[in-house]
Amino acid sequence: MTSPTHRASRETLLATLTPLLAAESRAEAPSAGVEAGDLEQAVWLRLLERLQEDGAPEHPADWLRRAVRAEARRARRASARERPYRGEPAHETQRSPEHSALVAERRRTLRAAVRRTPGHCPRLLTAMLHPGDPTYREIAGALGISQGSLGPMRSRCLGCLRRMLAAEVPAPVARGRVP
Repeated sequence: MTSPTHRASRETLLATLTPLLAAESRAEAPSAGVEAGDLEQAVWLRLLERLQEDGAPEHPADWLRRAVRAEARRARRASARERPYRGEPAHETQRSPEHSALVAERRRTLRAAVRRTPGHCPRLLTAMLHPGDPTYREIAGALGISQGSLGPMRSRCLGCLRRMLAAEVPAPVARGRVP
C-alpha cells in the first residue's frame, strides 16, 4: 500500500508531465503513423511500470521525451511489418466517391500518356502496368525481347513518360500581391 505522501508525489508527477506528454505525442504521432492518444497511452503505461519497478525517473521530462520517441519507433517498426487482410484491400472501405473519381482520372491520364509514348514504349509500359504484376521474364517473353535489354528500355520509356506527364502539370501561379 502506498502512503498518502507517496501517492501525492505521483499525482504531482503525472499532473506536471501531462501537458508535455500531450505535446510530444502530437509531434511524434504523424511520423509514426499512429494516433497521438495511442502514443500517450503507451507512454503512460511505460511510466506506470517504471514507477512500480524502479520508482520515479531522476529527470522525468527527459525520460518522457525518450519514452515517446521509443514508442514512436516501436509503432513505425510494427506498421512496417503489418500487412492488410487478403480479403479486404487496405483502406478500401474509407474511400469516398470523390476519391474514387480522382483515382480513375489519374489512371485515365496515365493510360493516355502511355499510349502517346514513342516506339515500343506503349507495349512495354502497358505490360508493366498489368494488374497481374508480371516478372521481367514474363514481360520480355510477351514483347519478344531479351530480358537484359528490358531494364534500359524501361528506363528510357519511364523517362519519356515522366517528361510527358510533367509537361501536363500546370506551373504554379503567383498569388496575392505581385511586386
